[in-house]
Formats: sequence, structure tokens, C-alpha cells
Amino acid sequence: MQLEPGKKIYFASDLHLGVPDYASSLEREKHFVNWLDLIKSDAAELFLVGDVFDFWFEYRKAVPRGFVRLLGKLAEISDAGIPIHLFTGNHDMWIFDYLPQEIGLKLYREPLEREWNQKRFFIGHGDGLGPGDHGYKFIKKVFKNPFLQWCFARLHPNLGIGLADYFSRSSRAKSGPKDAVFLGEEEEWLVIYSKEMLEEAFRDYFVFGHRHLPLDIQLNEAGSRYINLGDWIQYFTYAVFDGEQMRLMEYPLKAESPGLWTDNKSAVK
Repeated sequence: MQLEPGKKIYFASDLHLGVPDYASSLEREKHFVNWLDLIKSDAAELFLVGDVFDFWFEYRKAVPRGFVRLLGKLAEISDAGIPIHLFTGNHDMWIFDYLPQEIGLKLYREPLEREWNQKRFFIGHGDGLGPGDHGYKFIKKVFKNPFLQWCFARLHPNLGIGLADYFSRSSRAKSGPKDAVFLGEEEEWLVIYSKEMLEEAFRDYFVFGHRHLPLDIQLNEAGSRYINLGDWIQYFTYAVFDGEQMRLMEYPLKAESPGLWTDNKSAVK
């Protein structure tokens, strides 16, 4: 696909709306909606690459309360003819048909490959990819089991969502400090995974979320890059492809226009 002149592809992930409390989640949601207003004039497509919500489960007649500003803005963007692509993450894998029907977005549960202007992209949330983490990979299979999803849906939403919030907070308390540390290319599992995928076929960009660190790492001499989108909790970062270059950017909380995520601000030290 060739991008029209002046049009761009935008990528963002890991808003984790709902935590750590209502007030701070609402503030992040407002920032993200402002960012959507900034990009909608030149966006050709929008990719939300997982964990938009810290927890989401769709009962047949009910969905989690809140997030109306975000959902309304996404519906506005979709109604304007801008395709929205939403990937489920490890926190919101129980998105089913409500958001695709209500907003008109496209839902993905596995990584996706796309090509614009002769540049090949491999896009996914990133959870469960690469070596190790066998415990989570097993739990993910359990959570994806249709029968167990049916069983969970039998719980009253007050109980089901309450349990999910508790376990999410417990998981974050254990893994949060680790998420802030760059492990080095030899230990970063998504870097390892990207290099393994390059042995099968060339891609220009591997775009992931999940890791919560804004990372832009060259993978080989041919110029393939691994880009982690960071998050909208601490870094407020996203990526944009303008048809020629892919850049990792920062949404400045006190400015009216986006700023470049420059080397001196990189999470990689």
C-alpha cells in the first residue's frame, strides 16, 4: 500500500486505563484523547497495540464502566473513515465483539504483517513471544479457553471485575520495577524474537508494546529495527510512520504539538 502524501500511520499501546485509580486513569485518558485530536487530521490508519485497558471483559449485556471519552473519540475517528486496528494484550484479551461492532474497529489476537511504501512491518502486542516465560504462556492458554471464559462470565460483574482488578494490581506490584530496566539486547526477549523472525524473512520494522519501555534498536546491518512503543503511564510515547521514516515520539503533557523522543531522553541507558 502506498500512503497518500501527507498521511501517516500511528502506533500506541499500553494505556492500562483503570489503574492505579480513577483520577489518574481519567487524566491519562484525557491526554490520550487530546493526542487523538492532534493526529486525526493526517492519520491514514491508527494501531492500538494492546493493553489499552488494564482489564476488560464483555458480558453479554454489560461491559466495564468508564472510558467514555476514549470510546467516543475512537468512534468519531472511525466514522471519519480512518481505520482503527486494536490488538488484544495480556490485560484486555477478553475483548470480543462489542468494540468492533460499536466503533467499527478491527480486532487482532495475533501479530499482523503489513506493508506501506515498500516497508514491511511486523506488529503485535508482544506478550508470550520469544524465549522463556513459560508460566505466563500456560496461563494465556488457560485464559483463551472458551469454556473457562464461559465459566468466568457466570460470575456477577462486581465479583468478576473485582477479582481481575486485584490480580492485575498484584501482578503489577511484582513486575513493575523490572519493566523499568533495560535488560540489554542479549536478554530482551522481544529483541531475540525479532532477530529469529529475521532469519525467516526480512522486515523493516518490528513494532511491539507490552514491554512499557520506549525502545528503538537496530537489529542488523540491513537496517531492520525493533521498536517498543513504551506506555501512556510514565513515558507517553508512540510511533509514527510518514511513508519514509519511522520515529518514536513523545506526547508532551504541557505542549500543543508532539515532540521527538530524542536520544538524550531514551529509556536505554
